[in-house]
Amino acid sequence: MVRADPHQPFLQMQGIVKVFPGARALDGVDLEILPGEVHCLLGQNGAGKSTLIKVLAGAHQPTEGQILLDGEPINISDPVAALRHGVATMYQELDVVDGLTVAENVYLGHELSTMGFSQRREAVRSTREILKRLGHSEISPSKEVGNLSAAGKQIVSMARALSHDARVIVMDEPSAVLDSEEVGNLFRVVKELTAAGVAVVYISHRLEEIREIGDRITVLKDGRTVAQNLPVSETPTVKLITLMTGRSVEYVFPDATELPDGAPVVLDVAGLSLRGTFADVSMQVRAGEIVGLAGLVGSGRSEILETVYGARRATAGRVEVDGRRLRVGSVASAVDAGIGLAPEERKSQGLLLDEPVYRNVTLSTFSRFAKGGFLDERAERRAAKEQADSLELRPTGVDRPIRTLSGGNQQKAMLARWLVHGCRVLLLDEPTRGVDVGARAEIYALIRRLADEGAAVVVVSSEIPEVLGLADRVLVISEGRVVHEGPTASIDEHQVLDMVMEGSVA
Repeated sequence: MVRADPHQPFLQMQGIVKVFPGARALDGVDLEILPGEVHCLLGQNGAGKSTLIKVLAGAHQPTEGQILLDGEPINISDPVAALRHGVATMYQELDVVDGLTVAENVYLGHELSTMGFSQRREAVRSTREILKRLGHSEISPSKEVGNLSAAGKQIVSMARALSHDARVIVMDEPSAVLDSEEVGNLFRVVKELTAAGVAVVYISHRLEEIREIGDRITVLKDGRTVAQNLPVSETPTVKLITLMTGRSVEYVFPDATELPDGAPVVLDVAGLSLRGTFADVSMQVRAGEIVGLAGLVGSGRSEILETVYGARRATAGRVEVDGRRLRVGSVASAVDAGIGLAPEERKSQGLLLDEPVYRNVTLSTFSRFAKGGFLDERAERRAAKEQADSLELRPTGVDRPIRTLSGGNQQKAMLARWLVHGCRVLLLDEPTRGVDVGARAEIYALIRRLADEGAAVVVVSSEIPEVLGLADRVLVISEGRVVHEGPTASIDEHQVLDMVMEGSVA
């Protein structure tokens, strides 16, 4: 039963310390949660947010500190204990099992049963009701999760959280792979939950979401609480950024560099099509130029990058790098020509999470480090460290597993991979997804630096201000077609939004 008094915290984390070998991830963090509120947890990547919620979820045990429920100390020894105390968690890294059905995932670990017999029919019925509540009745409870998109898997993760009788639901970057309509459904569900007295701990790097959905804010920096229980409506954005970063960040985009006269065309795409997804896409990208692709989720923009890279087999058109035509549907041909891709889902598509940083950085250039059929790990480490130092990768060691890095530093490692490879063309799909505002500024500056050094860069982003602020030229994609192409200085956010929503030709 949810506690009736909305003015008294029913869950408190006091003086939470978490020490890992060689690192103090949390250094005395405090958090208090009221019934029926959306409590937003903010901080840069590496501030300790994920570690804190893993302590709350029972995935980590605190080194020091205590957790109070209704004023009484409790021991959350494991995730099962967390659920028993009414805490359900949706992680940023999707924790679904591809080989199971939607219903099996929703009730994984707390299967419905009677006298030891599984109640599959009831699980399917209940899952269908939860999906309907989430606004996604089109997802079949019997469908295998591995056949769903990343956004679909996120919906399944939400459904699992809702399947518990939770008093508090932790949502870690829940909107990262959702389009605007799905985010609207998410916010509707959050408001339903809080109206019923359930608390939501909401983690997001999108400050506009915090403004729309949040009640109070706690800010972490360097593993410590630097501000607690700030009212969302009374806290200016500049103050939040200053608390998170230690500095005021108003303009995060680097100054554009004027393209030299006669800059050569590096990437030439002509009439590229992928049947049923996009058609007749053409673009030229010169050395030193950043071109942005703007469009809604499902418009075909990510598929365009994947087809240029050869991960999808084009049904028409051609791709050339420095005048050399690439083989259709051949990643090897693209990589040999100097094309690098940083995919949208870096954790599942781009990184070997349990491998060290240096191995992830050298992943596409193994042949350079092979001697007599064996990898020269010393040379790998040396090359990776050179790029890691150049990109100011933090922490600095290249031997630690890459999963221990923050989102922004994982993205830097992805870029370091292609720098080691010596790419002429960089294809960046959502380069700042899940990256905090401070690290975003660093990545923007890095992308501009790579362009200034002669790379041709193509950036896909769901955030129109990001495309317009970072790119020199923009292609607007609507329903698989280019509906506008021109300098970013000649168009504004509202015009782009009109085009992607209406598909109108400019």
